[in-house]
Formats: sequence, C-alpha cells, structure tokens
Amino acid sequence: MGIRFRLTLMNFLQFFIWGSWLISLGSYLGNTLHFTGGQVGSIYATMGIASLFMPGLLGIVADRWINAERLLGMSHLLGAILLFWASRVTDSDKMYWILLFNAMAYMPAIALNNTVSYHILEKKGYQVVKDFPPIRVWGTIGFISAMWVVDLVGWSLSPLQLWIGSAASLILGVYAFTMPACPPVKQTKRRSLVSAMGFDAFILFKRTKMATFFIFAMLLGAALQITNTFGQSFLHDFTPVYSHSFAVIHPGLLMSVSQISEVLFILAIPFFLNRFGIKKVMMISIFAWVARFGFFGIGNPGDGLFLLIFSMIIYGIAFDFFLISGSLFVDTETEPGIRASAQGLFMIMTNGIGAFIGGVSSGKVIDFFTQDGVKDWHSIWFVFAGYALLLGVIFPLVFRYKHEQKSIEITEEELVVSETSIQP
Repeated sequence: MGIRFRLTLMNFLQFFIWGSWLISLGSYLGNTLHFTGGQVGSIYATMGIASLFMPGLLGIVADRWINAERLLGMSHLLGAILLFWASRVTDSDKMYWILLFNAMAYMPAIALNNTVSYHILEKKGYQVVKDFPPIRVWGTIGFISAMWVVDLVGWSLSPLQLWIGSAASLILGVYAFTMPACPPVKQTKRRSLVSAMGFDAFILFKRTKMATFFIFAMLLGAALQITNTFGQSFLHDFTPVYSHSFAVIHPGLLMSVSQISEVLFILAIPFFLNRFGIKKVMMISIFAWVARFGFFGIGNPGDGLFLLIFSMIIYGIAFDFFLISGSLFVDTETEPGIRASAQGLFMIMTNGIGAFIGGVSSGKVIDFFTQDGVKDWHSIWFVFAGYALLLGVIFPLVFRYKHEQKSIEITEEELVVSETSIQP
C-alpha cells in the first residue's frame, strides 16, 4: 500500500468522523431529545472553546515530547470512547461535558493530521505544496460521504450517528499508530510558551487595519456556526406539512450541497481577490451570508425548494470568500517572523471566539422565537440575515484598505485553513 494512499485514507477518516455528526447532531439534540436552542447552541460552542487552546497545547506536546502520529492515535481513541458515551446520554448537562472533552480531543487532531501528512510527505521526498492538496481534498469527500451515510440510513435523528463517528474514530485511532514515525524535532532554541501558542501575533492588534479585520473575522466566525448547529433541525421542523418532500426525507443530502459548493468556489478565489481586493471580497462574503440566511427564511421544501438550494450554493461563496481570502490577507499583511502565529490568531478569532459567540447567541435567538415548542423559523433566519446585513453596512465604513492588484496563488496552507475550519 503506497504512502499517498495511506495518507489519503487517513485524511478521509479524519473528516468522515466529523461529518457523521456535525451537521445532523443539532437535529438529534433539538428534535429528538428536545433540548432548548440555548442548550444546543452551548453544546456546539464547545468546539469554539476547545479551539482556543487545545491545538496549541497538543502542538507543543508533538513538537517536544510525543510522536505526532501517536498523539493523533491517542486523540482518536479517546474520541471514540467519548462519542460512544455521548450516544447513550440524554441529559443536556452531561452531554455538554462529554462533547466538550470530545472537542478537546478532536479539534487538535485536525492540526495533528496535517502535521503527520506534511512530515511523511517530506520524509518520502514528495513536494508538500504539490502533493498534499489532492490528498487533503479526500477529507472533504469523507465529510460529505459521512453526511450521506447518516442521511440515507435514516439516522439523522438518532444517536446511531454518534456510533458511526465512534467506530470511525476507533479505526483511525488504531490506524494512526501504524503510520511512519513523526518524532519531535530536536530544536537548539526553545520557543516561549506564548510563541508556541501563537499569541505573539496579538501585536497585530496595534494596527488599526488588522484589529478591525480580526474583529470582523470573529463576528463572521459566529455566522459560520449558525447553520452547522440549526440547519438540519430547521428542515426537520417542516415534517408535518412536507413529510414526503425530498428536503425533509433527506436533509443531509440537501445540506451536503453546501460542502460541494465550497469545493467548487475555492477555484474562484484567486481571480476575485486579485481583481477586487480583500475589502470587496469580504463584502461579497458578508452579503452572501445575508442571502444564505434570507433564502432559508423564505424557502420551504415544497415550491420554495429552489430557494433552499440557492442557499446551499451561496454557502460556498460565503464560506470560501471569507476563510481563504482572510487567510491570504493575513499572510500578505504580516511579516514572515509571525506569519504562522498570525494564521493561528485568525483561526482563534473564527473557530474559537467566533464559534463560541455564534453557538451561544444563536441558541438564545432560537429560544426567544420558540413558543410552546414551536419555532418561528422565518423570524429566526431573518434575525440572522439582519445580523449579517448590519456587518455588511458597517464593514466598508470602518475597514480602511487600498487594493493593489497583483498575482495571487493559493498555497496548501490557505487550502488547509478552509478545509479544516468549522465547516469542511
């Protein structure tokens, strides 16, 4: 078995695990276990909490003491236990803590997966920039495949979706220990804890332009979390009226159009960023979020199905034009010595703080518009659309940036930023 195939399988399983429950878990928690919107949102916010510090901490461990492939294996074995445990829990408080610990195991595993892939490719004489993206795209295929499996077997409202994730995590946990060794690199100069965690990039907040950008990255990170958490739950609530419609019977298949769109729109980033610059591209992303939420608000699984499909397609613009363009902007606006830390800061603001704010606040909005167990989804989505619209109005007024047209290429780092964020 060739090493490229082995890495492809590893990346496929890494995101198959996430795809088995990330999009459908909200439906199970809200529609089956009848958790409140606040409880569901808080559970999803655990990924934001874990993303604040766990990738940095385990990165230090892999850099200094334990082989990266072994640490990856241990993370997934722990995740397998936690996901199986979660499948047997019906109490919201207990579910919160179990999935918080699962997030603390899984979120750093994404970075460890990349570390192992890079190390092995370099060791075997491959060119990472050329050879990693075709391997990594199978992670997104794995995510979509898991969504389809859960949907087609009818487990989107069942704890069995967590069994699938647990089984895949167990397989990858064992498999990771069979990968070529990725030992800690001997360093003559030890970085400080602050530097290793990526916190030295906080100096960028002294620059008004960068501070403004990171604040809006955080606010858009909140938008990223909303449809992950409540998208499928929204579709399941149409059941009494549209019980035989495609969108209600197969919400996972419909939601997967978002991931397919994301893969396609990534190809348009270099043209748009080179032609229009980061400010206009970010504005396109923000108003794409307005359309994403707005089409959800006026669409339905019947004669409004085409609006739901448009919402899924637009997601690719909303997601890619924000995450990849933002990563490129950070890369070009920071000096080489802190570029890696700056990328880490970008992810902390989006996957960490932004995801936490999005999970908690969206849950409160859901509860506010819920009466006697019935959710007013039209009002809910219009509130989210209004939030994005407000960002779209304020952003061009406060973000000062003059675009200078130049050739821009996407490297594997920017691809990874997109593919390993909240939504693959």
